[in-house]
Amino acid sequence: MEGFDPRTSFGREVSMRYDAEDTRGDEERTVAFLAGLAAGRDALEFAVGTGRVALPLAGSGIRVDGVELSPDMVDRMREKPGGDLIEVTMGDMSTVTTGRRYGLVYLVYNTIGNLLTQDGQVRCFENAARHLAEDGVFVVECRIPTAPARPRHQYVDAEHVGVDHVGLDVCRYDPVTQILDENHVRISAEGIVLSPIRLRLAHPPEFDLMARIAGLRLRERWGGWEHEPYTATSRRHVSVYEHAG
Repeated sequence: MEGFDPRTSFGREVSMRYDAEDTRGDEERTVAFLAGLAAGRDALEFAVGTGRVALPLAGSGIRVDGVELSPDMVDRMREKPGGDLIEVTMGDMSTVTTGRRYGLVYLVYNTIGNLLTQDGQVRCFENAARHLAEDGVFVVECRIPTAPARPRHQYVDAEHVGVDHVGLDVCRYDPVTQILDENHVRISAEGIVLSPIRLRLAHPPEFDLMARIAGLRLRERWGGWEHEPYTATSRRHVSVYEHAG
């Protein structure tokens, strides 16, 4: 995707509309799952963003720190009730450190795909391992890639068809780099809004190998936040890793 820069892909314009467009409605179930794993211990969210998960998790009595690359996303979080209580370390989630250890480190909503190389994703697992307490766990939530099976590795999906606007998901996948170039296109009477993103897609077995490289191992895997069984028809996975030693 020409001109795409992951460092600025979540800038002010995106941050202003992020919560309205990307709230999925499963935040309560997400928080309940994570709070159960944290069991009262401190938690760290990689790519904390606008606090969609961190704020309600903190509201449940868990201390939550965050790592975030975009200052604009953090600004939106600071505007929310309790947003100033989340301690955020600015930087790349694959390398930056808070200097603390946690009972829970988590990375949700396909965000590991924002790291566009396999090396970058491996470094993310290694960074999570560095932040884990001895009995801590690292949770990764990600969708199961479908783009590799699409004809000619490209497609247009109708995400929303309404009276006043239409939302399209326009994608092209490169099987060599495993990069998905994706643009969410909103067409309405007010005009056309483009929301481009690049993601590196990976299947669960590749993440499991990354975990092994980082000294972690898979403890359990679910098909959703309500402990649904992970099967061949699952659309996403919630994977829980622990120290291998």
